[in-house]
Amino acid sequence: MLKETVDVLVIGAGPSGCVAASYLHTHGIKVKVVEKSKFPRFVIGESLIPRVMDHFEEAGLLDTLNTKGFEKKFGARFIRNEEVCVFDFSEKFGTGWDWTWQVPRADFDNTLAEEVKRKGVDLEFETEVTNVVFSGSDSVTTVKDKEGNVKEIQAKFIIDSSGYGRVLPRLLNLEAPSSVTENSSLFSHVDDVNRPVGEEGVQISFDILETKVWLWVIPFSNGKTSIGVVGPTTYINAIPGETNAEKLHYVINQSDFYRDRFKDVPFIFEPHKIENYSCSVKQLCGPGFTLTGNSSEFLDPVFSSGVCFATESGILSAKLFLKEHKGEKVDWEKEYTEYMRSGVNVFATYVKEWYTGNLQTLFFHRPENPDVKEKICAVLAGYVWNEENPFVKKHDRVIKSMAHMLKNEKA
Repeated sequence: MLKETVDVLVIGAGPSGCVAASYLHTHGIKVKVVEKSKFPRFVIGESLIPRVMDHFEEAGLLDTLNTKGFEKKFGARFIRNEEVCVFDFSEKFGTGWDWTWQVPRADFDNTLAEEVKRKGVDLEFETEVTNVVFSGSDSVTTVKDKEGNVKEIQAKFIIDSSGYGRVLPRLLNLEAPSSVTENSSLFSHVDDVNRPVGEEGVQISFDILETKVWLWVIPFSNGKTSIGVVGPTTYINAIPGETNAEKLHYVINQSDFYRDRFKDVPFIFEPHKIENYSCSVKQLCGPGFTLTGNSSEFLDPVFSSGVCFATESGILSAKLFLKEHKGEKVDWEKEYTEYMRSGVNVFATYVKEWYTGNLQTLFFHRPENPDVKEKICAVLAGYVWNEENPFVKKHDRVIKSMAHMLKNEKA
């Protein structure tokens, strides 16, 4: 059997894996990436948030992404009947990027992977991990390519960025239930033939149809737009219609804001359905490995946190391995698990309070409180580790308390 030896094996060539691999390669680490799919490939998670820009910049990938003309995202709009709340990332608490992108992920991820290869990283597509055996922190990973050829890869460390494939969670029995309510989604793309000119045509929006049901609209620079509905699994399964296309058209027709724009516009592909997508794990790391992005935890798409957690955990894994590789001591539990969990917990609170309606109370209260809005905007931009922001530090009680106060005022 063929054998290879590397310092770090990265499983998955999505944003998390590419950020980690690029960073490690730049710092002289022998890294290999294996990816089960053939790129470009369809994947959901098309709305980014500004924190990811820090990661792409640190990994040396930002310049290439800048040349591709992806649609710039300067904020996000939330709609509830005739009420509108717009967050502008340039008006947030603290420092950080004021914009990011909304992207067709097939093109975006392929750009990242090709740039990583161009830099000299050994990246193999259509190569599946079939087994992993650890001996202390060292590992031997068995992989199989599309022709059925099998080989072993010896590594000092594994970064599992396999996304929904969740390779190590499955192989090491690390799956755990999510703390977030079970929701599902139905989504597709359209040729946005009725797109208005100017900002209105390209603004990302979340249209609230019911407290727990919302429609996303994500326009791309290529003229296409992603449309999807999210709601409790019982709601999604009960949508009228024989096909997924009929069901999604039915939901779009419930939107006063978007009904006319997308009326009778055909879907480019039969809408996909993802049920009960939230997931978690028992642990984020162990001797010789870390879990990153969706291979570790996925909350909910309402605040577009998925890619942010992927790239945050990917680049942090790379930095901590490099630190340990240089002979410095790393407290993986504190420096990785506790750090990542703290950010996940902040966003999890915001997701939960969105579906209770408390966060929506804050969003749509008038007159707006600019100070509160700036602090919430910083969270929505992904700066969920900045505890100078009280809406980060006190996330577990501030939203609920403020919503309760506003409701009492109204009463």
